[in-house]
Amino acid sequence: MCDSLVALAPVTAAGVTLFAKNSDRPPLEAQDIEWSAPRSERATRVTHIAIEGASGDTIHSIISRPRWCWGAEHGVNAAGVAIGNHSIYTTLDPRSFPPALIGMDLVRLGLERAASAVAAVEVMTGLLERYGQGGTGHEVALIGKERPYWSSFLVADPVEAWMVETSGTTWEALRVEGSATMSNRTAIPAFDALHRHPGQPVERLIDPRLAASNAVLDQRPVTFDALAEHLRSHDSCTESGWSVCMHVGDEEATTASMIAELPAGTTPTAWMLVGSPCTNTYRPYRF
Repeated sequence: MCDSLVALAPVTAAGVTLFAKNSDRPPLEAQDIEWSAPRSERATRVTHIAIEGASGDTIHSIISRPRWCWGAEHGVNAAGVAIGNHSIYTTLDPRSFPPALIGMDLVRLGLERAASAVAAVEVMTGLLERYGQGGTGHEVALIGKERPYWSSFLVADPVEAWMVETSGTTWEALRVEGSATMSNRTAIPAFDALHRHPGQPVERLIDPRLAASNAVLDQRPVTFDALAEHLRSHDSCTESGWSVCMHVGDEEATTASMIAELPAGTTPTAWMLVGSPCTNTYRPYRF
């Protein structure tokens, strides 16, 4: 589970693009904030497989990474690109697919290899088509079983943002107008019509969070403080614990959070924390 929001510069109070995300994972899973320094390598070993390395040096990035995997839940690079992912389910069952890329790998690869949002979409979807998607997206030793899923992504830079949804190697991208929010369901209209999982309880567990996020984005101009308050909120779902700041027993909890400021012409700032945003404090990370 995860929730992401983006407000492009023209609709924010500060006149800079704002990107916000809560990472919802197994409550006991350790997650670290790390700098990914520029590097050059012929091959990149991601979570389950090895892939061809970047064509040149990778881009300096700050990421939030579950310790068991190579990829990232969310992050920002020095070029001002921010990316976050969300688990989604479709009519295609992910359990029969062999280990390949997972959504968190694609987040980190997009950050390390792309200097704009549209370039990140091209990198991520190109790698998805080439190497496929598959393998557990959760730590097997922690939850006692493999849990594969497909992923969606919110990708932003100082001037534009994109929604991306996937099912296996199939994907759809939609450019954001003004603002957008994503969660754990297919939401791009054409993609949703073809691929929505018929049994997923989106009306109970996901749509209330999307509605709450959209309500925040509808309050123009969008402010940093409003996004921070929303990421700490517990009033976004009638089901106990399934709020934007999530606390569902030993099943699911918000374990990391980020708000990124993406100004044009200068370096970004990522305000990040690990743990729950309702009990922890955001710390600024600057390049």
